[in-house]
Order: sequence, then C-alpha cells, then structure tokens
Amino acid sequence: MPLITKISQQKRDSERYNIFLDDQYAFSVHETVLVKFELTKGMELDDWSTDEIVYSDQIEKAFNRALHFLSFRMRSEMEVKKKLLEKEYGEAVVLEAIVKLKRLGFLNDEAFSEALVRTEKNSTLKGPRAIQQSLYKKGIPKELQTQALEEYTMEDQMANAMKLAEKTMRSNSSQPPAQVKQKIQNSLARKGFSYQQISEVLSNLTIERDEEEWSDITSAFGEKAWRRYQSKYSGSDLRQRVKQSMYQKGIPFGQIDQFIEQKRNEEDGY
Repeated sequence: MPLITKISQQKRDSERYNIFLDDQYAFSVHETVLVKFELTKGMELDDWSTDEIVYSDQIEKAFNRALHFLSFRMRSEMEVKKKLLEKEYGEAVVLEAIVKLKRLGFLNDEAFSEALVRTEKNSTLKGPRAIQQSLYKKGIPKELQTQALEEYTMEDQMANAMKLAEKTMRSNSSQPPAQVKQKIQNSLARKGFSYQQISEVLSNLTIERDEEEWSDITSAFGEKAWRRYQSKYSGSDLRQRVKQSMYQKGIPFGQIDQFIEQKRNEEDGY
C-alpha cells in the first residue's frame, strides 16, 4: 500500500497540508481533516482510505466556502446550497456541509426568517404579503413563514402602511387628491398590503387643496391636455376631449369649467 512519506504545510494557506505518497504529491487536506484521520508520516493508505480522506476534505472546503458566504450576511439554507452547487461541489458534499453548518449554529432558517421579517418590516416598510414572498423566494418552508410573520402585528402593519401613504402624499403635493389616492393605493399594493388595509388607510386620510393650489393644478393639467389634443381636434371637440382628460385626473367640474371658459375667451380674443 502507498506510504505517506511527507506532510508539508502550504505557504499560501497555512490551514492546508500537502500529502505525499511514496515521495510523490498525492493530494492536500485541511488541518481539521489531517487531525480527524490522524495522518502522519509513515502511515499506509489504501485506496478506500484515500477516497474517504479526499471526500472529507471536499466537505471541509464546501463548509469553509459557505462560512465565507455567510460572513457578509445571514443566508437561508437554500441560498447556501445553491451557492455551493454553483461552485461545482457535489450534491452529497453540499448536503454534508450544510448538516455541519446547522449543527454548529451557522445556518438556521428559523433565525434567518425572523431576522428577515424584522429588517423588511423596519427598513423597507413592506407589507406582510411582500415579506412572505421574500421568505418563499429564500426557500423558507410555509410553516416557518407563518411563524416568522407572527412578529409583524396588525398594529405595526397599519403603522407602516400609513407612513408609506403619508410619504406618497408629500411627494405628490401638486397632484389632485384623486390622483394621490390612486398612487397611494398602487404603492401599498406593490408593497404587499391587503385591499382591506389599503381601504382603511385611505379612509383615514384627508387630502385637501386650497383655492390657490387648485388653480395651479387645474392650469397645469389643463394646459397639458390642451397641448396634447389641439393638433388633432378643434372647437367643441377639442374642449370636450380636454374636459374628459381633466375629469379622469380628478379635477372638479367647477375647476374644469373655469379652465375651459378661459381657453374659449382666449380663442375669441378676450
């Protein structure tokens, strides 16, 4: 049987050792594998023992690769498995590495799920549906999704929905209230809030515009519609198209009539 004639520490990686069999380089192993198999100079290795040592070293490599991956942020078991498979580790090696990671507490889908819910709830203000979708994409089982989302109380959900609504209101202060409400509805829906939650938020909001603000809004929307249609229509057809467009944008009839009357007077030279 081949005999270990030399064991040397690698210069670039002090945790790895080169194994020489019958004075020829055979393979390298991590120091944990060296200790596990008690490899020493003068030991005989048959083919089965060599294969077992190399397999164990592959597991150690995958394990250390996963630790590096996990050093940047928490990951789900599915994310780690996918990453290791992309690095072309064998399925059996990957599964063994994951078992070790879980045993040592480096990989825990329950803790990961709870952390993800806290982060998305507090930082991104996402609704429960969007967060549950994030958990699903990370490969978290249904029961753990439900368990983790229990931390996101209805009170917290409504508080976040209201914060998002108020943010949308502030960034659309020059828009008609109807337009603002539509944008709030779309925003909250994208963020994963339910129809019932969105309806409750909208019912608790008061979006008002004073006379000067309405004048500016009407002028801005009316002039935009007028420019868009005047190349194709004229007279009463043009005025009717502009009226429809302004109404669809949430401009009150009174404001629309004032704008149309102003445009009619301009046409008549008054």
